Amino acid sequence: MRVFITGATGFIGRALVPRLQREGYSVLAWVRSDASARSLLGADVELISATDDVGALATTMERCDAVVNLAGAPLLGGRWTTARRRILEDSRIQVTSSLVQAMALARTRPRVLVSGSAVGYYGDRGDDPLTEVSSAGTDYLAGLCTRWEDAARQAEALGVRVVRLRTSIVLGRAGGALAQMRLPFALGLGGPVGSGRQYVPWIHLHDLVDIVATALVDQRYRGPINGVAPAQATSRSFARAFGRALRRPAVLPVPAVALNAIFGKASTVLLASQRVVPRALETLGFQCAFPHLDAALLDIVTVDAVTIAPVRPRRDDIRAARYELRTRTAVHAPLEQTFAFFSKAANLGLITPASMRFTIQGEVPPITTGTAIRYRLRVGPIPVRWRTRIAAWNPNGSFVDCQETGPYRLWWHEHRFEAHGAITVMEDRVYYAPRFGFLGRLAHRLFIRTMLTEIFQYRRDIIHLRFGTAHATRVVVPHEEAS
Repeated sequence: MRVFITGATGFIGRALVPRLQREGYSVLAWVRSDASARSLLGADVELISATDDVGALATTMERCDAVVNLAGAPLLGGRWTTARRRILEDSRIQVTSSLVQAMALARTRPRVLVSGSAVGYYGDRGDDPLTEVSSAGTDYLAGLCTRWEDAARQAEALGVRVVRLRTSIVLGRAGGALAQMRLPFALGLGGPVGSGRQYVPWIHLHDLVDIVATALVDQRYRGPINGVAPAQATSRSFARAFGRALRRPAVLPVPAVALNAIFGKASTVLLASQRVVPRALETLGFQCAFPHLDAALLDIVTVDAVTIAPVRPRRDDIRAARYELRTRTAVHAPLEQTFAFFSKAANLGLITPASMRFTIQGEVPPITTGTAIRYRLRVGPIPVRWRTRIAAWNPNGSFVDCQETGPYRLWWHEHRFEAHGAITVMEDRVYYAPRFGFLGRLAHRLFIRTMLTEIFQYRRDIIHLRFGTAHATRVVVPHEEAS
């Protein structure tokens, strides 16, 4: 199957791409910048320029079996001024209309369109249970969602099966709502929003992309579908659950008056109550892997598959190494396929959190012993240049990359692959040392250790989406030595 995706470089899109590739699908992404998209989506996605006219888009549609429309500017990107509303509307309604227009011009058409919408469709409804047959609200966001869905429904007249996926707060690692909430909650400064009594529908990112993957092939999926988890939460219970996951108190409320002062009408995104029920998914028999909020949050914040400990004993070939990072993953894919994925430098960006803004500089030659790769990334607000060299290359067995220039005094990363029938066991061992002596060790204790475990845990998440993962033994992270 060939799947055309808009919004592929966004939080949901970057998870959906590897999830569809796991099924063997070819993915075409409609993007504004080829270079940026390639860094975010990896080597195996065909990039289609969003600047192409509708005729060129129609030609692309003729090659596609399905379309997933995830485009849309962030609702909380600023106050809803006239100019901001135009951006919100054009990025949703105009993009959707362009897709349908291209389908109309195409000689052969995609069979299905899964088009994004939002639970904002229902407006502020208090404690009323809301299913897919509930009426639309009357506020601006409800009107926006109604017009957005109406644009998608025009494809039905072309014989295209249309799924209108009403999404809620999407919970995932290294992005989405939790990325913005995590710092204050981690500091013990988090709490409910407004009164705390409003209902907050939510869903785990992996469940949402599973819904999309299912909707592409299951003919029963059509019309509106609430993309929410079955367990309901209020703003207060959500805050308490997040606090429990982080082992922090979560009792400091954010007053509605403050949100109104900052966001104006846009604050309705945070303050509206929507007690949304996934009735269509229940009828269709879809089961979330994370139906309960506590389990979903714990999965996202827990980092138990990555260990970091002092190097003991020191290795003669890398004596400068102070710490060793290890992680081991059982991948549901044969050795050759797994190794091929990780041996493509262009896939480094796909397995790196988007917040790090990873970009490869220049052309990448075929990887072998001695190959040099230059890239840029961000560590928090700080831009970093990094050049790595492949120190050893053993196809379908192992390879080693080492930092030549970059932020560490030493960075030596060993990748090992071992076949176990249809499963590949992949092990990473990173030997490294921060710069600046005592200050570097202090920085390691304060944030470097946490940053590295988050990066490698995110990497495991992408591996799970791309290949599926077999059961892996849970590992306790050992205590770090005193600096």
